[in-house]
This record gives sequence, C-alpha cells and structure tokens, in this order.
Amino acid sequence: MTKTLKMNVGIIGCGEISRFYIDSCKKFNNLNIFACADIIEEKAEAISKEFCLKAYSINHLLGDPQIDVILNLTVPQAHAKVGLAALEAGKHLYNEKPLAFKCDDAKKMLNIAEKKRLLIGCAPDTFLGGGLQTCRKIIDDGLIGELVGCTCFMMQHGTENWHPNPEFHYKQGSGPMFEMGPYYLTALISLMGPIHQVTGSGRITFPERIITSEPKRGQKIKVEVLTYLAGLMNFKNGAIGTIVTSFDVWATKLPSIEIYGTEGTLSVPDPNTFGGPVQICHANSDNWQNVPLTYGYTEQSRGIGLADMAYAIRYGRPHRASGRMAYHVLEIMSAINQACNEKRSINIISTCERSEPLPIGLKDGLLDL
Repeated sequence: MTKTLKMNVGIIGCGEISRFYIDSCKKFNNLNIFACADIIEEKAEAISKEFCLKAYSINHLLGDPQIDVILNLTVPQAHAKVGLAALEAGKHLYNEKPLAFKCDDAKKMLNIAEKKRLLIGCAPDTFLGGGLQTCRKIIDDGLIGELVGCTCFMMQHGTENWHPNPEFHYKQGSGPMFEMGPYYLTALISLMGPIHQVTGSGRITFPERIITSEPKRGQKIKVEVLTYLAGLMNFKNGAIGTIVTSFDVWATKLPSIEIYGTEGTLSVPDPNTFGGPVQICHANSDNWQNVPLTYGYTEQSRGIGLADMAYAIRYGRPHRASGRMAYHVLEIMSAINQACNEKRSINIISTCERSEPLPIGLKDGLLDL
C-alpha cells in the first residue's frame, strides 16, 4: 500500500460504466484512479485518453506495485476470474456486482482475501446514498415499529431496446435477478438484516430477443436464463419479503420497495439511485408524508463503496459494501434461481451483519467525521 493519503486504483474493464466510476470517484479525497486495462486494448486506450490515465495491459496493471486496489468492471461472467487474479497479485479488490457467477468462486475469493489480509468490496453501493440511509435511520429510530415484511418489484422489458451490447444480460450469470437483484437485496439487507430461507418460481417468456438498439439492431439473442422470477424471502428477524424481477413486463405502476412495520409503512426509493423520494404513512392514517433526506450523497455517487473501503484499508475499520454482504446476496439470488427450477424452499447458509450507517453531517468527499 502506498504511503500517500490517496489509494491508487487500477481499473480492469473499460466499458461504459467505467466513465461513471471515474467521474464519481473524483469527489472522494482518498481515491486516485491511476490506470486502466481491458482485454480489448482499444477500449483502454480510449478511456485513458479521455480521462488522462495510464493504459496498461491487464498483466502489467496487476503487477504494478504502485496500484493498491483493483476496480473490477468486467462483465459478470469474468468477475471471478479477474477478481481471483487481482487477489493473487496481492491487490485489494472492489468488484462490480455480482461478486461472482458461482458461489464456489466467490468463496475462493473470500478465502484468498482472508489468507492474504486483503479486503474485498462489491457494488452496489447505492445503499450508502442519502435516500436509503434516510430509510435506515427511520427504521433504526423505530418510526414504523417492528418490521413485518416488504415487497420489491423490478419490472421492465429487458435491455435490447437501449443497451449497446445487451446479449450478456440473457446469458448464464445474468438475467433480471443477477443484473438488478443486487440493488434490491443489498438495500433490503442493509435495512432489515440477513435472510435465512427462500423459495421461488420463474419462467422464460420470450425465448428469443431481437435487438432494436444500435449498433447491433436486428441481431437475435437466444435467452438462456429465467426472465420472470418471483421469490419469497424469510428474514432472520421474522419479517417476510417478496421480490419480483422481470425482463418480460411492458409497463407497471408498482413501487420499487415498500417496507411494512407494526406502526406504519415506509416507501423506499429506487435502489438503483442514490437519492429519494422517501415517504412514510403512519398507523391509522391515509396520508403519505414526504421525509426530508438527512444524509448527503444523493446524486450519482458510484464509487462511494470503494472510497469507504479505502478508509477501511487505511484505518483498519470495517467497510460497508463488504464482500461478505455481497456473498450473502449472491447466495440468495442463486437459491431463488434454484428454488424456481426445483420447486422447493432452500435454506441460506451464509449470513452477514448490517453495516454501520453513515454518520450524519458528513462533508462532501468524506465518509468519516
């Protein structure tokens, strides 16, 4: 680890999402995006020129002693391979979601990190935004009472009409649950705690998709994953949750997340965003009240989880978007898929602690008071 205040970060995977991370990470006082690499060298060259970074080969980047942390922004099918290589090279690792495609690979990553005393973090980090942190405070302050249950809905009609490379969303390791489920499940676990049992049902509605976005308009995609999944979740605290993720729905008016308590209902903002709105309806009332956000980081803040992990590396404290929580999310998603195929309930073996909420009153660019 370098002795400067800022952690040097090397990016592997120079797709569109890398631009969001590079821009957002500029706001944090402890991150320095140092270099980038991609299996397609032209992509790394383009990003390096756009943001004045060093463009490396992947092996060069992994071997550079100046780099402290690898930010793995590859496609989900490559998360484990690249993540394991980064850890073996002695680098701390922050993965895009999900942590891996298979739980066994994710276990290997966690075991190597523990052996080498390295940290693993993983997206999504939207639960650290002002919207979900405000929801966390509402729950912790008891404003909706004892938690009873929740409902979650991610309903859309896939990515082939807007994404430039939508094929991987319909291949093994992706689909609506693995692509979007991490946002919802990470939010729920941060708000309500770990899950111990799931069941589910699912289907493929459209076995073939036709791309209508550029530059691949007209190409066909053979669908390999369930595209409508409904899961039932039992939380360790006794609450019961339902989650539906779908690429088969043309339109919906359903909320993203609602959490139900003995003293009221909490309307949670879209967990793929950092802001609000947050609303609460108290017991014996029909009126929804808008709740002012009590935390910052309400705008695009991808990388806040990485910055928090950099604090943890520097000062030896736990980090919030942890590999353990990401593994718990991965096991839950895998179990819901398994339950859909086997028509049975499945116990979740892993668990994790709810991460500490952010302190109130943080200045922009800081995560510790």
